[in-house]
Amino acid sequence: MREVRKNMSKEMFERGLAKRKEVMGAEYVDQAFASADDFNRGFQEYVTEACWGFVWGDETLDAKTRSLMNLTMLAALNRMEEWELHFKGAINNGVTRDELRAALHQIAAYCGAPAGVSCFRIAKKVLAELDPA
Repeated sequence: MREVRKNMSKEMFERGLAKRKEVMGAEYVDQAFASADDFNRGFQEYVTEACWGFVWGDETLDAKTRSLMNLTMLAALNRMEEWELHFKGAINNGVTRDELRAALHQIAAYCGAPAGVSCFRIAKKVLAELDPA
């Protein structure tokens, strides 16, 4: 039984690692693991296996839907550092600017204007970095 769990865990981790790199970018994920140490390496492995392998690896919801869900949940929780990362991930997942704007309006309506202001501020910065015209 232990060997089955170990193999399932390795499979889930590998699925999660691929999905995490696809959404967040290989450079970001590689840096997260490169900077991991004995204190937080287990956490990086857990997040990769559980969040990215188990949750994001479930194909029931498409990546765009998951990205939009994450943006709203992270805004509601006021986790703006993670919100910025997932905003970039949403773009990687094909969420359009119009869809992002609509999600930000929804965030402002349901999470409050201060959350909307923070999200729009971050979105503007990220979009300018991606398209420095």
